[in-house]
Amino acid sequence: MSFRDENEDGRDLKKPFLHTGSWYRMGSRQSSVMGSSQVIRESSISVLACVLIVALGPIQFGFTCGYSSQTQSAITEDLALTVSEFSLFGSLANVGAMVGAIASGQIAEYIGRKGSLMIAAIPNIIGWLAVSFSRDVSFLYMGRLLEGFGVGIISYTVPVYIAEIAPQNLRGGLGSVNQLSVTIGILLAYVLGLFVNWRALAVLGILPCLALIPGLFFIPESPRWLAKMGKTEDFETSLQVLRGFDADISTEVNEIKRSVASSSRRATIQFSDLKQRRYWFPLMIGIGLLVLQQLTGTNAVLFYSSTIFETAGISSSNIATCGLGAVQVIATAVATWLVDKTGRRLLLIVSSCGMTLSLLVVSVSFFLKDFVSDDSTFYNVLSILSVVGVVSMIIAFSLAMGPIPWLIMSEILPVQIKGLAGSVATLANWFFSWLITMTANLLLTWSAGGTFFLYMLMCAFTVVFVTIWVPETKGKTLEEIQWSFR
Repeated sequence: MSFRDENEDGRDLKKPFLHTGSWYRMGSRQSSVMGSSQVIRESSISVLACVLIVALGPIQFGFTCGYSSQTQSAITEDLALTVSEFSLFGSLANVGAMVGAIASGQIAEYIGRKGSLMIAAIPNIIGWLAVSFSRDVSFLYMGRLLEGFGVGIISYTVPVYIAEIAPQNLRGGLGSVNQLSVTIGILLAYVLGLFVNWRALAVLGILPCLALIPGLFFIPESPRWLAKMGKTEDFETSLQVLRGFDADISTEVNEIKRSVASSSRRATIQFSDLKQRRYWFPLMIGIGLLVLQQLTGTNAVLFYSSTIFETAGISSSNIATCGLGAVQVIATAVATWLVDKTGRRLLLIVSSCGMTLSLLVVSVSFFLKDFVSDDSTFYNVLSILSVVGVVSMIIAFSLAMGPIPWLIMSEILPVQIKGLAGSVATLANWFFSWLITMTANLLLTWSAGGTFFLYMLMCAFTVVFVTIWVPETKGKTLEEIQWSFR
């Protein structure tokens, strides 16, 4: 099957589109502004409803990450665990997520984005129940592994689904909802953990997935996945629902069909094909950003934040941690608003520069503390500076390095290799998340100032990486982004 390179009004489909999606009507160039505005509203409402439903998955993701922070002392006491046993419990979520990441791309390719999220919800529910009713470490560990497996699938599938259904002028903001939901999940675990015991908190962890499963029946499948699977009628129906029933979707339909037809010419991708710039370059960017997201040490900083707060004289480190979680939510919400206005690349540069400066402040503060008396005024000033540095680092991270690597991964990976490449990128992210978490204590024991200095160097390298290699994808359709790599 082949498709024409020009549509009915003679416009070359190879050229960038100034207007695509539901707000462009090829057959009615003289349509009223009022009619166009109504179509935009219908499209935005429909897509936003879909995003809010699948965002329950990342909330589950964040709840899993935040659960162990508030429950360590209670679980350790109730089940008589050693520190190493609880540390293993916390890290098993990363191990399960790595396994889920390996399977995520292929599952999402074979049974669709909705089916993949359905599968991810089931082990999450079973895992939380196993944790809640555990009487020894076996059920505790099994539950944590199952939770991690579901989270690994969710972390790949949700950003890909959002990117594939969103109009290009809203894709950045809607894509950032993924990370915003993660931070909300973390904050919910922190706050609820102040009021309920660890078993009740585990039961509450089931709620996002219990709401997600029925919600998936009310949203359409990704039109781009349907087109790739040859389900032309379903693909056009799904796109019409997303763009509004009064929208003219013919331009976008032609774009997607042409992209699918082009990618179908070589159904089998050989390893040697990855040497082509159209494959290795977006693959390097997608994996590189997700790896650097972890190597910049955010997890270690969050892990060490309670100790920093105690050093600064803050009596309740748990409440301070909740405050830090709230700051993260607010900063990520700001990023959701900014990303389609300023662009991905600029925000990434600003974010990584801010993290570099913040970690420099934290590193210098810890180095100088070794030469200052504990009861001196200067020591207290250094403690306050270290807290300011940590908070500033989290704000800078949330503005871009938190949400945008997942967004860019979902945008730039070619459709031919998206399943395999997306799994590899997600696996790399979870592996380095586990590595940073496991080595943080060892490095901090060696030297707190030296640890934060190493993370600062990785942030500085991120500035260089983004400046040289990361392209701007703001305002482009997914098909235009793919053509740019050819």
